[in-house]
Amino acid sequence: MHLKIDIHAHILPEQLPNLKEKYGYGDDFISLDHFEKGKANMMKGDGTFFRTIDELCWSPDAIIEHMDKHGVQMMALSTIPVLFYYWAKAEHTHEWSKFINNHLAEIQKKYPKRFVGLGTLPMQNIPLAIEELKRCKSELNLPGIEIASNILDKNLDDQSFFPFYEAAEKLGMCIFVHPWDMMGQDQMKKYWLPWLVGMPAETSRAICSMLFGGVFDKFPKLRVMFAHGGGCFPHTIGRISHGYHARPDLCNVNDVADPYEYVKKFYIDSLVHDEEAFRYNLKLFGAERIALGSDFPFPLGDLEHGKFIEEMKDLSEETKQQLLYKTAKEWLGIS
Repeated sequence: MHLKIDIHAHILPEQLPNLKEKYGYGDDFISLDHFEKGKANMMKGDGTFFRTIDELCWSPDAIIEHMDKHGVQMMALSTIPVLFYYWAKAEHTHEWSKFINNHLAEIQKKYPKRFVGLGTLPMQNIPLAIEELKRCKSELNLPGIEIASNILDKNLDDQSFFPFYEAAEKLGMCIFVHPWDMMGQDQMKKYWLPWLVGMPAETSRAICSMLFGGVFDKFPKLRVMFAHGGGCFPHTIGRISHGYHARPDLCNVNDVADPYEYVKKFYIDSLVHDEEAFRYNLKLFGAERIALGSDFPFPLGDLEHGKFIEEMKDLSEETKQQLLYKTAKEWLGIS
């Protein structure tokens, strides 16, 4: 059995305040309707059903039981993206971020050998985001934070985010980029397409924006991880690189290198659901840039936590160890 650190797992508090009632607005604030023991419906402020979840979304003890069953020693827990609330008033998202981050820190403190937390921030207001980033580091001892693939339709190359990147780099806080607020979702409401098509495209949007925006050059010590195996980016990098050379007037306005040069400057998780796709990512990025990530506890996740990696006969023991825990330790900055 291998040591495993899963860097992509989600949690929320078992009880959520009614923020629409508290603030007097916000049809997209989420509350929980615990309709039976161990199960709850996530409900929007306007009464719309979002999804049904169970205790694996909120109970550390239930999560640990699942981890032990699948040989996972540690998880990095982050909030569910629907709870980012970037659309709310900045001071309210700031207050909400403190609530979520305190909850993550409590779990990390109670179970220090099993969990670390990745905080959330009011990214619509960068001074407040930096303030909470510093608190996550100095007061809560969290190793990093989670942000969305775009912030209110601002791509991650927007220069308003540069002070945040500077602060994260200086503090040594890792960044987990998770797709949310998927572009085009209003045009693809059927077949779960926002999750199947929109999320991979969102992640490529985030990577390309940071790459062409010069973020990886300007902040070379920034440790950024992208969810879902980097989304569409790895499998369209040939097209992206070709565009870089064919139309430098459009693509290379910030004097960056060929996109292929950047695959060693950021991280991706292992979540691609296909061994051949995973082998391609492994060839492109190298094991030192891929970490085990499951998207636990949701149905689009790898709920066996890298069992497919353990069973791949063409991978060396050293490569498996790198994928299953060593890259995670490096990215998280933990010993």
